[in-house]
Amino acid sequence: MVYELKTDIFIASLLEEANIKFAPRGEINKEVKESLQTASKGLTDNPGYPEFTAYSNDFILVIEDKAETSKQVNIEVDTGKLTTDMDSIKNYAENGALHYAIHIVKNSNFKKVFAFGCSGDEKHHIIRPIFVNESNYQLLDPVDNFENFNEENIEKYYREIVLNKKPQEEIELEFLIKKSKQLNEHLRNYGQLGDSEKPLVVSAILLALNEKENLSEDLNGDSISTDGKKIYEKMSDNLERSEVGNKKETILNQFTLIKDRTKLNTKDDRLNKTPLKFFTEYIKTEIFPYISTAKTDVLGYFYSEFIKYSGGDGQTLGIVLTPKHITELFCELLDIKPSDKIFDPCCGTGSFLISGMNQMIELSTNDDEIYDIKKNNIHGIEIREDMFTIATTNMILRGDGKSNLKLADFFDLDAEDLRRENFTVGLMNPPYSQRNNEETAELSEMHFIKHLLDSLADYARCAVIVPQSTMVGSNKEDKELKKIIYKNHTLEGVITLSADTFYNIGTMPCIAIFTAHQPHQENKRSKFINFTDDGYIVSKHAGLIKTERALERKKHLLECWNDEKDAESRFMVKTRIKPEDEWLHAFYYFNDNIPSEYSFNETMQDYIGFEFEMVLKDRDYLFKD
Repeated sequence: MVYELKTDIFIASLLEEANIKFAPRGEINKEVKESLQTASKGLTDNPGYPEFTAYSNDFILVIEDKAETSKQVNIEVDTGKLTTDMDSIKNYAENGALHYAIHIVKNSNFKKVFAFGCSGDEKHHIIRPIFVNESNYQLLDPVDNFENFNEENIEKYYREIVLNKKPQEEIELEFLIKKSKQLNEHLRNYGQLGDSEKPLVVSAILLALNEKENLSEDLNGDSISTDGKKIYEKMSDNLERSEVGNKKETILNQFTLIKDRTKLNTKDDRLNKTPLKFFTEYIKTEIFPYISTAKTDVLGYFYSEFIKYSGGDGQTLGIVLTPKHITELFCELLDIKPSDKIFDPCCGTGSFLISGMNQMIELSTNDDEIYDIKKNNIHGIEIREDMFTIATTNMILRGDGKSNLKLADFFDLDAEDLRRENFTVGLMNPPYSQRNNEETAELSEMHFIKHLLDSLADYARCAVIVPQSTMVGSNKEDKELKKIIYKNHTLEGVITLSADTFYNIGTMPCIAIFTAHQPHQENKRSKFINFTDDGYIVSKHAGLIKTERALERKKHLLECWNDEKDAESRFMVKTRIKPEDEWLHAFYYFNDNIPSEYSFNETMQDYIGFEFEMVLKDRDYLFKD
C-alpha cells in the first residue's frame, strides 16, 4: 500500500507539471462521479472510482496506477485485447482504467475519454493511454508524461494520434516542398541555371525586394537598363543599408550573374516577360511574406531542395542542412541566454545562428537588449563564398548578425585569437567525411571539435552534431585527439540520435556536449542518452516530420539532461569515462532489467504473430475454394 501511494504521488506530480486539473476518485465532476455509481471492480453494480479523474477541454482523463510494472496490463495473447474479468480489472492498471472509462462513456454525456494505466516509479515506469468512445477503444503508444493531454495540446494529439490526421507541421513542409519544387522548375526551365546558381538568384531577388517590395513594377525588359541591373542596384543598396561593411564587394561578386546573364534579362515568349521579372513576381507572392518572419532557415531549406531536385544529394556540395528541431534542441540543451555570445565556425546558411538568436530574443526583456544581441552576440564563419552569401542574406532579412559573419577557413584562424572574442556558446555541424587519407587527416570531425573548443572562452558550453563514429575514434589521429580533448576540456555527455535525423543522407548522428577549458575530472559522471526514439517520423511526401510524441519525448530528454529526473539505463547512463572508451550510450549500456510481464506479453504477441505468419506462408491454398 505504501509503494502504491508513492506511485500515486508520482503520477499526481506529472499531472501538476502538465497543468492538468485533476481530482482523486471521481471528484472532478458530479456527472462523472454519478456515472461511476455502478463501476465497482467487483462487478457488483456498486460504486467504484479510479485513482484520479481529470478535465482537459472536452475530454475526461481516467488514471489507474499500480506500484509494480508487472501489474501494468493483462492481455489476451491470442487477440491482443485487454481482459475484462474481475481479477484483471482489480489487479492491472490498464484493465482497471479501461473499465472505469467505459462506465463514464456509457453513463454520462462525456463520450471521449482517455484512460491511463500507470505503473512503477519515477525511474522505472509505464504510462499507457487508451482512447475510449461509444463504439470502441484504442490502445495507444506509451508516453513518458502527460504533456500532450493538457488543454493546450490534447486536441492536436487527438487529431493526429487517434484520428490519424495529418499534422500541421507536415502540411507546412508539404507547402515548402511544393513551392521549392515549382521554383526549381522555373529557375531551370526559364533561367537555365545550375545547381549552385539557383539559390544565389533567389537570394539576390529577396535582398532587392527587401529594399523595394514593389520592385517587379520596375522590371520591363529594357535592353539598356536591364531587369538584372535594376535588381542588382536595389540589392546593392540593401547591402549598404544593412551595414555589411567591407564584405559588400565579396557578396556582390556572387551576384554578378543577375546582370550579366543574357538569358535572364531577355524576354521569354512563353512568359511574355523576362525570367527575372517572372522569378521576382513568384518570390514576392509565394516566398517573401513567409521567409522574413519564419523562425526556421527557409532559405537554407530551399537551397537543399534545389540540390535534391537537381538530381544530387547535396553532400557533393557540402550541404547537410541541420533540421530545425535539432538546432532548437541545441539551444535548449545549452540553456542559451540573452547575455551569451554564440559562435558557429561552419555556419552554412545560418541555421544554428537563427535558432540561437530566436531563443535569445524570446528571453529578452527590452528592445535595447534585442538590439545588442543582433549587433554583438551572433557570430559565424563560412568557408564557401556562395554559402556565406546565403547566410548573410538570411541574417539581413532578419535585421541582425550580418556584420559578425566572416568568410574564412576556420582552420586558418588562430584559436587563441578567437578565444579573446570571449564566445560563451559554440554550435557546430562540421563537414562530414572530409578525411579521406593521411593528407586530409586534419579535416576530420574530431579536429573541428578540438579547434572549436580551443577557440571558446573558459567554461563556454559547446554542442556539435557529428557521426557516431567520431565519438568512437575511427582512426589513430582521432583517438589521440580524444585524449587531448579529455585532458583540456570536459565531455558533459553524448546523445545518440535517430538514423532518420538527416533524412536520405545516410548518417548515424549524435550530439556531443562539452565544457571548454575545464579538464575532464576522473570522477566526473558524463551522461550518455539513447534518443533514437525522438517522436519524428519519415513521411512519404514531406520527409522528416514531427508527431505529437515529439513534445513529451523532448521534455523527457531535457528533464534527464538537467538532472530533474532519473531514467532507466536503456535511455540514459551516467558514468565515468576514459579517453579510449567509445563515447556512446551503446558502449556503456548494460541491460540488467528483468522484463516485466507487460513487456513479456507484448513480445509474445509479436512472436506468436510472426510464427503464425510463417506457418501460413505459401499455404494460402488452404483458404481457397
